[in-house]
Amino acid sequence: MLRILQVRDGDSQVVVAWDGVGSARVVRGVTSTYELAKGAIEAGQSLAERVDALGYGAEVDLELARREGRLGLPVAHPDPAHFFVAGTGLTHLGSADGRDKMHKAAQAAEKPTDSMRMFQMGVEGGKPAEDQEGVQPEWFYKGDGSQLRATGEDLVSPAFALDGGEEPELAAIYLVGPDGTPYRLGFCLANEFSDHVTEKGNYLWLAHSKLRQAALGPELFVGDLPQSVEGTSRIRRGDELVFEKPFVSGEANMSHSFANLEHHNFKYELFRRPGDLHVHFFGTATLSFSEGVKTEPGDVFEISAEPFKLPLVNRLTVAAATPVFVRKL
Repeated sequence: MLRILQVRDGDSQVVVAWDGVGSARVVRGVTSTYELAKGAIEAGQSLAERVDALGYGAEVDLELARREGRLGLPVAHPDPAHFFVAGTGLTHLGSADGRDKMHKAAQAAEKPTDSMRMFQMGVEGGKPAEDQEGVQPEWFYKGDGSQLRATGEDLVSPAFALDGGEEPELAAIYLVGPDGTPYRLGFCLANEFSDHVTEKGNYLWLAHSKLRQAALGPELFVGDLPQSVEGTSRIRRGDELVFEKPFVSGEANMSHSFANLEHHNFKYELFRRPGDLHVHFFGTATLSFSEGVKTEPGDVFEISAEPFKLPLVNRLTVAAATPVFVRKL
């Protein structure tokens, strides 16, 4: 299955095509996945057809590139403000449990929390027939392309944050074509990274808790994923492994179909602006926070899953406090 990567080569960047088994090779004639995808849409080709049409150049040692920290984001926009970063939560079977525990303490009445009700709506109506519209999911905004980090880069938590916790999941990347049609380019591993302590304080602070950086794995997996994706989430603190737990994703483990989540994102005209990129995080049911882990600066998050061959690895750091003043003109 085709994988597209962006690899730094000195002061320049190359686009690399790889089947996950054999040699990885430079794609001729393009210097970014964005350029490759735009060309495919304009030519009426799939990404695989576009790669074949452009042809292949030199081999690339991806393991060496990984060790040297030269694996970039799988795609980027020339203007990060035109790269929307958003996602949906409570989409995975089992994902409601942790959220429900957060919110039950604040709700005295013995009735389902809003989180559990939202999850149940997804179970009952999140996978509609092909010609029908399903229930809309929870949705959140994380920022623009300036918030995204590649494997090997630090995930920086704001000084005011109460927590910086991992969220191992799948994400999909989209490019809006000239006529406003969104095209799914492929899938990647992701660490959605959120402030779970802030969210636990009041579920109406969810929007605040999500305005954080996020990391994307280096591989853009082109085509359909397996129905079930199984991986492992780890946190290392120096030589100590402080957290390790399997996680599952893919539609077999979700209460919503990808198509339903995509529909409810792109039904808004704002998100169908030609030339814009989007990355959409599909949610998770596995969090170290739910297991009582308190992350610390210097912790290293490691996320791996088949069919992705390269892990997503990022270190947690905390930004220096920056005073913010608003002045009248």
